[in-house]
Amino acid sequence: MVIEKLETERLIFRGWKLEDVNAIYEGLNDFNVAKNITIPWPYKISDAKWFVENHLRNTETYYEFAIVLKETNKVIGGTALIINKETNKNKGGIWINQKCAGKGLGSEAWLARIKFAFYTLGLTELENGFFEHNEISWKMQRKFGYKIVGVKESFCPALNKEVKEIVTRLTKEDFEKIYK
Repeated sequence: MVIEKLETERLIFRGWKLEDVNAIYEGLNDFNVAKNITIPWPYKISDAKWFVENHLRNTETYYEFAIVLKETNKVIGGTALIINKETNKNKGGIWINQKCAGKGLGSEAWLARIKFAFYTLGLTELENGFFEHNEISWKMQRKFGYKIVGVKESFCPALNKEVKEIVTRLTKEDFEKIYK
């Protein structure tokens, strides 16, 4: 089953389109976003174009969604779910344009991503992480019931160095203790 579109109250999750290149560039060519994820830095329009061209199709094990604000029909972020069918678990992440911070859109997107993974795809566990300096991501994950399960070194292109990446995990059971 390949899902092409999801909706929440204020957001649409859909596949990437070539016309999204400028919105991706605007959102990711921001040091405050880039220092928290593993993207090329400085982020160029050619990076955004390459990304879209290589992520135009979702599959049963790889989902990449543009996050679109319904009110403006503009891409404000993105999310990925890379699924291991053998373990029924995933990896992936989420980013939101800093111009949209403080409006609850990140929380709405995270919740939709979690519900999609557990209730549409039938996953039992989600794995995420955050760089140790990204307290906002940890606060968001903690709110939904994620727990820290490990630490590893990861290269952060924006900081041009290895940083500690805190590995987190959310089980469906832990999520349902908070959100029924």
